Amino acid sequence: MQLNQIKSDQNLLNSIDWDMTPEEAVRLYLEWGNNWARGNYVIRSKNDVAYYFVVNTWGENPTVYLIRRNSDGADELAEITMPEELKKRFLDSIGHNKGVYSIEGEVKDWLKKELCDA
Repeated sequence: MQLNQIKSDQNLLNSIDWDMTPEEAVRLYLEWGNNWARGNYVIRSKNDVAYYFVVNTWGENPTVYLIRRNSDGADELAEITMPEELKKRFLDSIGHNKGVYSIEGEVKDWLKKELCDA
């Protein structure tokens, strides 16, 4: 998927959990036995699913992925390229370390503007 495809899918946009982190997704969907109910968010079956964004820096450039996760695993629904200046600032903010990061700050603001602003 591309940004414009995500933007045109209102059901998908409404399903995105903007606060989900990669760590929380693993805890909720893959470590059922180690969970306790925090708030009202409890995974009851394979039909429970989360859509969220991550920034992956294992490749040559940081890339934003839209992830669909349930207890069976995770699928990358979209691969999104950040603007060059945002990439640079993001890498500087994480000390150029490799990993998978939650979206926050500038990256989250940029994505929301791209997807949710008319």
